[in-house]
This record gives sequence, structure tokens and C-alpha cells, in this order.
Amino acid sequence: MNEVKSLAARWFQQYWNPYLAMGAAGVLSALYFGITGTVWAVTGEFTRLGGHIMQSFGADIQNWSYFGLIGMKGTTFSRTDGWIVWGMFIGALIMILLSNNFKIRAPRQKRRYVQGLAGGIIAGFGARLALGCNLAAFFTGVPQFSFHAWLFMVSTALGTYFGVKLVNTSWWKGRARLHKGNTLAPAKPAGTVQPYIGLLLALGYAVLIAVFFLTGRTMLGVAALFGAFFGILIERGQICFTSAFRDLWISGRATMTKAIIAGIAVSSVATLLILVAYGMDPITKIAAPSTLVGGILFGLGIVMAGGCETGMMYRLMEGQIVFLPVFVGNILGASVLAYAWDHLGVYNTLVKSGSKINWFVSMGPAGALTATLLLLGLAFAAAVYWERNYRFGTGLKKGDVTHEFKNVH
Repeated sequence: MNEVKSLAARWFQQYWNPYLAMGAAGVLSALYFGITGTVWAVTGEFTRLGGHIMQSFGADIQNWSYFGLIGMKGTTFSRTDGWIVWGMFIGALIMILLSNNFKIRAPRQKRRYVQGLAGGIIAGFGARLALGCNLAAFFTGVPQFSFHAWLFMVSTALGTYFGVKLVNTSWWKGRARLHKGNTLAPAKPAGTVQPYIGLLLALGYAVLIAVFFLTGRTMLGVAALFGAFFGILIERGQICFTSAFRDLWISGRATMTKAIIAGIAVSSVATLLILVAYGMDPITKIAAPSTLVGGILFGLGIVMAGGCETGMMYRLMEGQIVFLPVFVGNILGASVLAYAWDHLGVYNTLVKSGSKINWFVSMGPAGALTATLLLLGLAFAAAVYWERNYRFGTGLKKGDVTHEFKNVH
């Protein structure tokens, strides 16, 4: 009995090692590609949701090129991309309930709602300008050996740097609110009903997946299943690409950065095996000025919002309502980009001059994997070096900082 309780505590009361979570996500994303021929992504579906909402208000989007590019067939509940998104929400919520961690949380500063909305709009616009967010244009883009993913990664890092500079200004932070000691109500102990709700939700979702398979909607069942797995992993691993970049500029901490790089490396190997074994073609996106501009805007936006798409999803399920305007902002920003693609000349100005470059095609399987793992290794080494030598914005080596603290005390 004690062993069961200990196992339950490790699974539901403790967060998982981010390396484990990202490694598992890397393998699952490769398997999902092998089964469906598509990649783990979310903002494409956010854009389609925006299109459906505009249609419900009478907008004619039939001739918008961007919607033709990403496809608008069916509804969000009849598309695999839709069930990847809803599966992530549900999988994260199940784990949050099982760990008894759901609680409505509101920010003390009301300005955070506006900031979250603005950040979500900018991030959504930037992600779709680059034809993918931290998943399709980064985590699953690199293992597809698409060159655009590397451009997006570098430009996102630059955007988060600008974002950190912005959110650290007094204008952004606003006036601090001071509270007298012992004036805040003590936290109430969490109840025990949440795990039972989580079990019922898990059971109901399992029945839904079974219905998909039994009625011949196999791909929807696969997407719903994998979506839940992804949701579980991002919540238990507390995976957030925003913190992976932002922490580098604020404190030098690189734990999440290194875990994500390791997960991409695992996924790259698994994806290559699938490409070779099944003779599949990798998914390649356009590498163009739009990739760089979109990455910078995305990086800026996710820092302003306080979380990327994956972080936003599980934090919203935790009850952090500030991420609701972030979610809405993502859909708005993606919808604005879909309009600007044709009507404001975005495609002609930033995209048309680009081209699709894939290392798997140009270098061959061995060359593509070697180049990818070499660059990821260099990125991992750079993260280790940064973590050891850059702390709390001082630029001092960790040993020097420790020595100074010892002298003070």
C-alpha cells in the first residue's frame, strides 16, 4: 500500500524531470508524424478557429490565400489538428485535477489582462507569419530537418531578449502594491474532490477515443490520444519555451533550455528513422524574411504574455485566468495575419522571396542528422557555458559571485 502511495506521489504530486518529459515528447512527436504524416502543432488550428469565428459573423474568407494554404475543411472537432489542441487541454487538465492543483488564480494587477492580450496578439501574428510556433517551427521543425526552424529559433531568442527588456521597465511593471503583514487570508487547504473529477474526465475522454476508433475515425482517435499525451507531458514537465529563453536573459538559468534541446535531439533521431524506414518526405516550410520577423515578434509576444502556447495551455487549465486573454490574443493575432497575408501585402513583401530548404533532401539522411546533432550539441554546450558564467545579469562567473557573497557574510 505504501508503495502505491509513493508511486502516486511521484506521478501526481511531484513535477517530472523536464529532460524526461521533453525526451518522451520528442519520441511521441516522431511517432505521430509517422502515423499521420503531420506534425505536433497548435497555432495553425488557432488560425482556423479565428477563420470560423469570422465566418460566423458573416466574413467571406473563401478567397483568403492563407486559409487556402493551411486548409479549412471541416470543423475543429472533425480535424486531427483540432483534437491535438483539445487533447492537450484535456490531458493537462486531467493531470492537474489528479494532482489536486486546480485553483482559480487572478493577477493582482488588472493591467496583466491587457498585457496578456497584447502579448498573445503579437505572438499569434508572429507565429503564423513564420508558419509555425514553438512547436511546428521549432520543436518539430528541427527534427524535420527544415532550415526555416533554425532561423526561427535564433530570431525567437532575439525576440525574447527584447521582451525581457520591455517587461523589466517600470512602465510595464506598474506601481507595486504593498500589503501589511498578516492581512492576507491564509490559503485554504485543497479539497479531495479534484482527483475524482480527474478520473471521471479521464474515463470519459477514453470512451470518446474508443468511439473514434470504433466508428472508423481512426486519425481523430490517434490525434485525440496523442494530444492528451502531449498535454500530460507539458503539464507534468512544466514545459514552457518562454522560460527556456527568458530565464537565460534574467538569471542565466538554462535547465529548460537544455531539456528542450535534448528533446529535439531525441526527436531528430526518431524522425530520421521513420523517414528512412517508411520512405516518407519531411515537412518543409519556407525560409524567408518572414521567418526572421515572425520569430522576433513571437519571442517578444510570449514574454509579454508570460507564456508560449504550450505554457499558456496548461497554466490556463490550472486556473490562471490571465492566460484566457492570451489564448484569445493568439487567435486574434493569427487571424490578423491571415488577413494581412493578402490584403496588406505580407506575402509579397516578406514571404515570396523565400524558398524551402531541407537538409534531408540536400545533404542526405546521414548528413542531415549529423549537421542537426552537431548544431544541437553546440547549442547545448553554449547553454551550459551561459549558465555557468552569466548569473543575475551581473556577467560575473558563478564562482566570483559565490566568493563575493562569502565576503559579505
